[in-house]
Amino acid sequence: MTKKNKLLLPILATSLLIGGGIAAYWLLIGSQKLARLPLGANIIPQDAVLTVSVSTEPSKWQQLREFGTPQTQAIVDDYLIELRDRFLTDNNYNYQRDIQPWVGKEVTLAVVSPQASPAAPAMVIVLPIAKPDLAASLLSKSLERGKISSRTYKGVEIKTTPKYAATVLDNRFLVISDNAKVTERAIDTYRGANPLVKMPGFQEKFSEIAAENHFAQVYVNIPAAARLVNSNPKQLSPQLVGLQQNQGLATTINLEPAGIEFKSVSWLKPNSDRPHVVQNNAGKMPSLLPAETLMMVSGGNLQQLWVDYLRSVKTNPLAPIPPENLRAGVKNTTGLDLDDDLLSWMDGEFSLAVIPATTKADASQNDFALSLAFMVQAKDSDKAKKAFQEIDKVISSQYQFKVQESLVAGKPVTNWIAPYGTLTATHGWLEGNVAFFTLGAPLAEKIIPQPAANLASTEQFQTAVPSELSPNNGQFFLNINSTFKNLPLPQIIPNQQIALEAVRSIGVTTAVKDRHSIRYDIFMMLNKTAPKPLPNPSRSPTP
Repeated sequence: MTKKNKLLLPILATSLLIGGGIAAYWLLIGSQKLARLPLGANIIPQDAVLTVSVSTEPSKWQQLREFGTPQTQAIVDDYLIELRDRFLTDNNYNYQRDIQPWVGKEVTLAVVSPQASPAAPAMVIVLPIAKPDLAASLLSKSLERGKISSRTYKGVEIKTTPKYAATVLDNRFLVISDNAKVTERAIDTYRGANPLVKMPGFQEKFSEIAAENHFAQVYVNIPAAARLVNSNPKQLSPQLVGLQQNQGLATTINLEPAGIEFKSVSWLKPNSDRPHVVQNNAGKMPSLLPAETLMMVSGGNLQQLWVDYLRSVKTNPLAPIPPENLRAGVKNTTGLDLDDDLLSWMDGEFSLAVIPATTKADASQNDFALSLAFMVQAKDSDKAKKAFQEIDKVISSQYQFKVQESLVAGKPVTNWIAPYGTLTATHGWLEGNVAFFTLGAPLAEKIIPQPAANLASTEQFQTAVPSELSPNNGQFFLNINSTFKNLPLPQIIPNQQIALEAVRSIGVTTAVKDRHSIRYDIFMMLNKTAPKPLPNPSRSPTP
């Protein structure tokens, strides 16, 4: 998850508004109240691929629409209008007139896998009925207009149209689906046939990320999603087999004054044979970087990260680089073995950061506006020093760089100077056996000695990067200022530059909770602008 992408205000709106812009977290099973679970978890079957529960409270939607710039707000409004017209206006309904008077505080949308291939996934919407008399009046008026016919399934009335089927469960929930068979399945599920709430880990994991006044909750059934995207209906592709070890991903979304918070947890199946290694050793690196750092990603153990990558890459369709390509690249460039000569001593905390030149003059003089800084704590510093010595020899003999020793605040560093005379790289050591390597604008003077005005001490870092997970296994920070916005970035999402203008910074903190689950806390600091009212539908619903 999601995490989808950090800059996705428009995509956030899309994923949360598919069901018409409403959702929920209160769930009743029999006489027992289970608070803070997605509404309808006792109605939606376990093979649901995705569930999204969102608040119907106008104040929360108003707060969401205040985030961003006029340009991003216009994109979000276009999505809202499209979804409103698709689900309401095109069916002659008006939300304020026909839905809002009786619906509860939240509602849930689910995408349910087909039971028989090649049927398409079905959509299910669960709306809590706060005022049964008003809801009954809506259905009665629809019948009078000849829009709905009725039939009975196991004693429960189902009302159908050419596009949708709906039923009312115990006068408490209105369930709507675009597949009549799925409406029948919802009735069976409500009566106890494998509801989502009984999925292993579902209740426990949502309780870990619960928030009393959340805006939305999302659940992804990872194995079901893998099966849905599989090209062969009879056999799961080898690239997706590994995802069957996972059980689910749950997220709670909260609206804060400065932006949007995502609290997520992913977990494995109880019988998974690939448990996580419980290590949460990160936290030091932000204090070693200067305050002006634009981007930082850190972790608790680089060697373990590599081991985990090797273990998952064969079954991970999203793996960006084959390990053999990385190994070959290091060997061809430096003559060193990636595993034995480098990663074998990189078994401590690490970070990779992007830091701007101090002044425009510095950037012009050195042909670099930014510097890339890598830091890693070495348990075997002797082996690390030997590796750096070997790299220095290769840089000097094969690439004709000048390798020059110097002192920075009394600490020895090694500089690589290109044939044309511009300093391009520096490596050395910080306190605590932390090796560093920088590439680009000169940086050693900013990190030796440890900067008093460091990244961890800045208000923006403290606001953006969640601190609840302590100890943690890694952090991510991205300061989207003017320097970053002007970089020649690859196009990842539609309207990317517009989205960047809406975001101030992004922070992520992760922690391995136990052998079967990992927590991810994300915060997006956003700009704010007074939104314009949504335009009325171009075609008015029939009264």
